Amino acid sequence: MAYEEIIYEVSEQIATITLNRPDKLNSFTNRMLKEIIAAFDESDADDNVRAVIVTGSGRAFCAGADLSGGGETFAKGGSDVKAKTGVMRDGGGLVSLRIFESKKPVIGAINGAAVGVGVTMTLPMDIRLASTTSKFGFVFAKRGIVPEAASSWFLPRIVGISQATEWCFTGRMISADEAKEGRLVRSVHAPEDLLPAARAIAREIAENTAPVSVALSRQMLWRMLGADHPMQAHRVDSRAINSRGASDDAREGVMSFLEKRPANFPVKVSDGLPEVFPDWQDPQFS
Repeated sequence: MAYEEIIYEVSEQIATITLNRPDKLNSFTNRMLKEIIAAFDESDADDNVRAVIVTGSGRAFCAGADLSGGGETFAKGGSDVKAKTGVMRDGGGLVSLRIFESKKPVIGAINGAAVGVGVTMTLPMDIRLASTTSKFGFVFAKRGIVPEAASSWFLPRIVGISQATEWCFTGRMISADEAKEGRLVRSVHAPEDLLPAARAIAREIAENTAPVSVALSRQMLWRMLGADHPMQAHRVDSRAINSRGASDDAREGVMSFLEKRPANFPVKVSDGLPEVFPDWQDPQFS
């Protein structure tokens, strides 16, 4: 896909997706939706990519949905994808679900305003960093709609139900410091330090860990948030440790430690991930 509303770059085993409508504060469109999904497809397929950073160009991260359609902006659900029931699927949700399925860890470098879908799309990212110029808004009730992008699942798990309800019910804007205090973001940085800080985390992942182990760990941690008993995690853990423990990666991890040298993990994500979730059914909106 030729990208028009994002920039996709790979350097030092890190893919950077930059939302790129700076004159419109990177407001979210159906085109941007499709390009973000395509970029995650590209990063998953590239074994050279070990982590993904998402950021915005200009002074905003994403100011929310493009409201140039006026009062009918949200009438069709924000996408052109229709469920089997005939309901138009939420566009932000399509992006969030794709990020959730990523085989690579995802870091949000939130460089400015993140409002509406601009903040909810960051929730399935694994680590979020903010600039001091950032501000956040779950403004849906102020627009006569409701939280989208599967944020009713993600947000309470990240910040707790009390914090989530306050932010969603008031719809008020949140400073970077309040976002950090509320556990929405990991850390707050001067604008010039934001991307270097995000890249430092991404490099630590890329230089020290086994790609397949990270991919599996990511899915295990996210999916177990919805488990109702630790036995479900034990079943998944047992399958995963049996599969990974017999792999060339495990041998390399142990020997590199014993020999006091950097590890060179041979197994690639493109080789396929072991099936450790036989009971898991991906949610299908039908």
